Amino acid sequence: MSQPLTLTLARKAPRLSLWLGGLLLAALLLLPFLALLPASHPLSLSTYTLTLLGKMLCYATVAVALDLVWGYAGMLSLGHGLFFALGGYAMGMYLMRQAAGEGLPAFMSFLSWSELPWFWWGTQHFAWAMALVVLIPGGLALLFGWFAFRSKIKGVYFSIMTQALTFAGMLLFFRNETGFGGNNGFTGFTTLLGFSITATGTRIALFIATVLLLLLSLALGFTLARSKFGRVLTAVRDAENRLMFCGYDPRGFKLLVWTLSAVLCGLAGALYVPQVGIINPGEMSPTNSIEAAIWVALGGRGSLVGPVIGALAVNGAKSFFTVLMPEYWQLFLGLIFILVTLFLPRGVIGLLRRGEK
Repeated sequence: MSQPLTLTLARKAPRLSLWLGGLLLAALLLLPFLALLPASHPLSLSTYTLTLLGKMLCYATVAVALDLVWGYAGMLSLGHGLFFALGGYAMGMYLMRQAAGEGLPAFMSFLSWSELPWFWWGTQHFAWAMALVVLIPGGLALLFGWFAFRSKIKGVYFSIMTQALTFAGMLLFFRNETGFGGNNGFTGFTTLLGFSITATGTRIALFIATVLLLLLSLALGFTLARSKFGRVLTAVRDAENRLMFCGYDPRGFKLLVWTLSAVLCGLAGALYVPQVGIINPGEMSPTNSIEAAIWVALGGRGSLVGPVIGALAVNGAKSFFTVLMPEYWQLFLGLIFILVTLFLPRGVIGLLRRGEK
C-alpha cells in the first residue's frame, strides 16, 4: 500500500520540502497583487490573466478532490463535474439575487415568472448561499454513495453510474421550468458582498481565496495520507476483500471520502463562478468530468500534487492551443495524453519515483 510521493519526499527531506512549499505559497499569494501595478509596468498582471489563473486553480482543487476517491480508494468517478457545477449554481443564485436587488432575476422576468421558487428563498444571504454550496453537493453525494456502496457497486459500473448521474443533472438544468436559467444559466453578476465583482480588489480576494482552498485540500489529503483512515483507504483500493476479512467495513470509509470529495468540488465551483462570470448546464457535461480524470492520470494519481500539476498543465495547454491553433487544439491535447499514457504510465509525478528503487 503506497503513500503519496510528496509525503515520502517530505519525510526524507523535510527542510527542502518546507522551503519549496513556502516559496511557492508566497509566490501564489503575492502574484495577484501584480494586477495593481500600472499596465505599462513590466511586471503588471492583467485582470484576464489573473482570472485565467484563478480558474485553473479551481480546476486543480477538483483534481485533488478526485484524487482522494480515485487515487486512494480506487473509485473512478466520472461525475465530479456535477458537484462542481452544483456549488457554482448555489453561489450563482446569491449573485443573481444581488444583481436583481428587490426584484426577480432577469431570466425569471423574461419568462414572465411572478415570484421566486421556494428553493430560492434565503439565497440573498451570503451565509445561506455558502451553506448550500456545502450541503447540496455533499448531500447528493451522501445519498448516492449510500445506495451505491450499500449495493456493493464498484469498478466500471460505479464509473458508469456517476457519469449517468451528471448527465441526468445536465438534462434537468437545461429545462427552463426548473428555475435555473435553462441553457443560458446564470450571468450578469454585479456585486459580491457589496463589492463590485469586476473590481481588481475583488479579483485579488477571490484569487487568494482559491489559493487557500487548494492549500486546504492538499493539507487535508496529506493529513489523511499519514492517518489510519488513509491506510484503510489504500487497502480498499488494493485489496478490499482482504480488508473485509480483517473485520473492516469499507462502506463507511468510502462514503466519507466520497462525500468529502464532493464538498471540495462544490467549494471550488463556488469560487469559479464569480471569477469566470457565468455558470450554465454545460459545466455538468460528462466530458468535463472525464477531463478531470485526465488531469489526475496525467499528473499521477495517488500523489496529491500530481493532479494539481496535471490540471494546470492541461488547462494551460488548452489556453495556449485555443489561441494558437483553435481548430486543432483538441488533437494536440489528445496527443499529449496518449504520449504520457505510453511513456509515463504513472503520470508526470512518476518521473520522480524512478529513483525510489
